[in-house]
Order: sequence, then structure tokens, then C-alpha cells
Amino acid sequence: MALQPGDRFGRYELVSWLGRGGMAETWRARWTGDAGVTKAVLIKKVLPEFVADDAFVSMFINEARISATLSHGNIAQVLDFGRVEGQYYLAMELVDGQPLHHILKRAAKTGLPRLPIPLATYIAVEMCRGLHYAHTRTGDKGMPLGIVHRDISPDNVLISYEGQVKIVDFGIAKARLVRNFQTEPGVVKGKFMFFSPEQARGLEVDARTDVWATGLVLYEMLCGQLPVTGTQAAVLMRMAHGEFPSPRAVFPELPAELDALVMKALSVEASGRYESANAFGDALAGFLYSHAPRFSAMNLAYLTRSLFREDVAQEGRELSVPSSFVDELTLWRQPADAPSSTPSRAAMEGGLSQDGMPKPLPQRTKRKLLPAVVAPPEDHAAVAPAPRGKPSSRVLGSALVVLLVVGLGLGAYAFLWDATGKGRDAPAAPVATRDSGVNPAYPIPGQIGGMPPKPKSAAEVAESYRKWAQRALDGGSYQSAIDFAKQCLETVEDHAECLMISGASLAREGRFDEAVSRYQRFVERHPEHSLVGTARTLMEEYSRRSEARKPVQRPAPSKPVSKAKPSTTGYTVVYDAAAPPPSVNDLVRRARDLRKRKEHREVLAVTAECLAVAPDNADCHLMRGLSFEELNMREAGIEHFRQFLVVAPASHPVHAPVDKLVKAYDKWRAEGGK
Repeated sequence: MALQPGDRFGRYELVSWLGRGGMAETWRARWTGDAGVTKAVLIKKVLPEFVADDAFVSMFINEARISATLSHGNIAQVLDFGRVEGQYYLAMELVDGQPLHHILKRAAKTGLPRLPIPLATYIAVEMCRGLHYAHTRTGDKGMPLGIVHRDISPDNVLISYEGQVKIVDFGIAKARLVRNFQTEPGVVKGKFMFFSPEQARGLEVDARTDVWATGLVLYEMLCGQLPVTGTQAAVLMRMAHGEFPSPRAVFPELPAELDALVMKALSVEASGRYESANAFGDALAGFLYSHAPRFSAMNLAYLTRSLFREDVAQEGRELSVPSSFVDELTLWRQPADAPSSTPSRAAMEGGLSQDGMPKPLPQRTKRKLLPAVVAPPEDHAAVAPAPRGKPSSRVLGSALVVLLVVGLGLGAYAFLWDATGKGRDAPAAPVATRDSGVNPAYPIPGQIGGMPPKPKSAAEVAESYRKWAQRALDGGSYQSAIDFAKQCLETVEDHAECLMISGASLAREGRFDEAVSRYQRFVERHPEHSLVGTARTLMEEYSRRSEARKPVQRPAPSKPVSKAKPSTTGYTVVYDAAAPPPSVNDLVRRARDLRKRKEHREVLAVTAECLAVAPDNADCHLMRGLSFEELNMREAGIEHFRQFLVVAPASHPVHAPVDKLVKAYDKWRAEGGK
């Protein structure tokens, strides 16, 4: 008689049937101890038709023997093993979440063709930690057990709703504690799509086989596909000979550094791979935390909860997801019926709009992005290099300005572009000034072979504005994102992506009424869009926030007086105490306008007020430093650049050039510069 929910199975009560695999079925169950103590577990039992199959039973027992020795945060732990009425079973830790292959499928179905880079990298790091623990386990006498999983794939990686990564199913693992641990020559087990070359040939395998499979899982997460598909023979042949594209060939915006890490794990020769899963994990962790220094596993939890919110709701549960993460998820996605395209940098950041890795610029511009700080082009007299030896103050100052104009100008910040005098003339990208003394990263109109630039269609111009709006949003410059989205919408009315970017940016600025208006417009003009449901959710959320923020009307004081805030720079900011104080965003916009008019002393006054209200505002420190530089007050400017580096995330579009500027200045001073 088939088991039913509510039946007793040994010491466990079956709660619900979860699924069926090739050799076993799984149940959610409950163990009840004394005094009503209960624990939820997963019961995995051999299917009735395989009870008499010695090979299957032997493999199942092997899993129990191996898994019972493992206790690690990245491995689902075996709690019990036994037999009930002739049926072997395992009682395992119940991971409240989803298998990775379900997450990838659900993400693709909802418009997310690949996982954001930090999330994918983090999952692979956690897999490596669990695998290394298994690989290095020793027996009671200190002898290595030689455990190799041999079946790593997205099916055997679980992601919990709390952001945990757990490896399961050591059923075909090889270990010395199993009597006949040697694989017979020519016999292969596992999923052929993830076979290492040596595994496909039926050769002896070691921990580097799991490194290969982990690299393939990471490849699939980053690219949304495996490197090779087809028949088993075709896949095994091409993979064994290294005839497959690198991740970057499939996903061009993937950082070259990460591409190299994946390809090393996928070296055809085992000797060319990482010597251990831990070494692979360390390399990936170094990449992850250098590009997303404040990455949190909760972003993985929020993604899983968002993708399976309806499934959880059917169980009568609700798992919280911050509205800010919903915003990011909205921007990662593309319509389900749209062709796969390069995602925005938000899709690379795992929800950390201020902590993720910067979006790589096109390959053709990358080498020209940052000129040498103290070695500008020799053919420009205004910034000619000084004679060998210590650079002069004038030369260094000119070089610093060059770096600011070019390096910072490419950071997608409108107030820096306006400083060049070019404003918004070239919507696709900012351009270098004609007298900057550097080779521009973007062409100057009319100077390519003497030919004027080819006119663009409205759709192309709107797409240029959309890209820059996206970059500004990803970098935390929300007002710039709003401005670019507005230009996009003026070029192509009701552009779907620009409406969504505008709504998200306005919400980040605290302008909830305007954000709701953008989302409402999106819903009305694009009723069939896959993100309509998300837009409605955001409308409701921001409508509530707008109502909550409406101030209580209070009578104005009868005798308003003027107050003054002292500034550490010698400028005094005077404002009317009867009027509400300006917001930080208002101050940033005002300073930006003043910089455009080159009223640098006024910029210092406004930014002093800004920093009095918000001492950690990166934009205010940056503009203040630039204005000090324009006023030849370099020491004061450098100090604000230093503060900018402290408070701005590494992902900030101008963090890297400012860092180089400060280091060049420090080096110049150390060499005796004055």
C-alpha cells in the first residue's frame, strides 16, 4: 500500500510528498520526541521497485556511510539511517528552499536569463567550501577518506530561503571507507553534462573532478547556458578536447578576471586546474569581495524568496523581501519573450546598487579610460611632461585636472559632464574636452577622419540615454539617472525601461509621488509587459510611504529669525529658520548647478551646508574637492577626495580615478613636491 501524508514511517510522521528521483523518493516528515519536542526532517527512501536491486541499495548505503561522517554548513547533514519494513531510508536535514536548477529555471521564466555575477560567484564559493571539507575528511586514525562527490550539478545544490548553500546527494561519491571504492574501468556515473574529461573516460578521479563540475555550474549561472549541448557523445568529445567557448564569449560583459578563474577550473588537464576546491573558492572570494566589498548572503535569500513567493504563499507562509530589493530585481529582469541581451550593471551586483562591480566599458575604450597621471601625451604643450626627476607642482596639477576631466567625466555624472562645457550634446556618452590633452575615450563629433558622426535614430538615442540612466542609477547618482531617463522619455515617449528606471530613481530620492506616477504610466502604457505585476506592487508600496511622510501642519513661528551655521572652511551658510531646511538632494542639485556656472565659492558654501546635514554624502565631498581644486586650494581639495574614498563604495563610477589621483598626489608629496 502506497504511503500517504499522515502515515507513520518508523519513528517519523510523513507530512508531505516532495518528489521522486531515479532511485528514491523524498518526503517532508516530522520527528517527535519526549515532551512534544519536534524536528522537521527530510526522509529519502529507496523506491519499492529497487529494494531487491543490490546495486541501487549498495549505492544508497554508500551515501549513508559517507554523508553520516560529514558535518559542515554547506553540506546537508544526514541525521539517521535505517530500514522500515525492508525499505532503506535516510533522515536528512530539511533545507527550506529550492534546488539551484529550479532557481535558474524560474529566474529565466520571469525575465532573468542569468544570475547576477556576485550571487553566482557567492554560490560557487560556498560550494567550494563544502566540497573541500568533504575532500579533506579523515578517518578515526587520521587517514584521508578520499571522498569525491562526482555528481556536482545544479540538481544537487540547494539554496535556502535564508541564503544558505547546501550540497546534497553523495550517492555515487567515491570514498575509501566504502569497501569497493574503485570505479571499474570504463564505467562512469553521474550526469554526463558535468563530467570532467577524466571522468568521461572512466579514469580514476580526485577532488579536481569536483572543481571542474563546480566551474561548469558557475558557467551556467553566469551565462544562462552550458558551454556545449547535444548528444552525450558530442558533449563529452567537445568538452574533453576543450572545444567550448569561454564564459566571456557568451556573456561579453563578464569581467575578464572572473572569466580567467572559470576557465582555469575548466582546464582539460587536471594538472592545470586549481589544486583544490579551497583554492578555487579563495580565488572566487577574492574576486567577489574586491568587486562587491559589502556583499551579503541575504541578497541570495531575497532572490530565492522573490522567485518562489507564490509557492511559499500556497503553504500559508510569507517571507519578507525589502522593497529596495524588489526595485533591483525589477531592473535585472527583461521581458520573458525578449532575446537574451547584456544585462545592466544592476544585474551584476546581486542587489547591491552601491556595492557591486562596475559595468565594464566596451573593449575598444577600455585601454584609453585612465591616462597615466604624471605622463600625459607628449604632443600637447599645455601639459608637456617635466624633465626627468620630480614632477613640478604645475605639471602635477595639470595632470590631476586632466584625470578629473577624463576619468571622472566617464563616470556618468551630469555635473561633471556639464563642467566640460559639452552638456548633453552627445547622449550616448560624455566626450572629452577638445583641450583636455588626452585621447578621448569617446570620439569627439566631427573629428573622426574629418567626417561628421552618422545621425542616430530616435530608438538608438533613447537606448543611449537608457544605458546612461542605468549606469547612474547603479552608481547611486539618482538625480542623474532621473535626468537621463527624462531625456530618454522625451526621445521615445513611454519607453518601458526608462519609465521603470525613472520610477526606481525617484523612489531612491524619496520622491514617492513622482515614482508612483511613473509606475502608473508604465502599467497603463505597457499592460502586457512581464513587469506589470512588479510595477503595481511598487506603486502600492510607495503610495503608502508617500502617505506616511506627509507632514503634520504646524503654525509658523511668529518671529522667524535667521540662523547661521559655521563652516570649517571659513564660509558661513545663512538660511531662514521659518522655512523648512533644504533636503540633501536639493543641496546636491544646487551645488551641481553652481558648478555648471563655475561659481566655485558658492559651491563651497552649499556643500558645507550639505555636509553639515549629511557628513557622509559622497557627491558633496566630490564636488567640494573639485571646487577647491579649481580655486587652487589643492590641499583642501585632496582632503575631500580622501573623504569621498572613505564614504563612497568601490563600485562608485569615479572611485577608481579619484583613488589614483590621491595616490599620485601622495607620491608627489613624498618625493618632495610643493
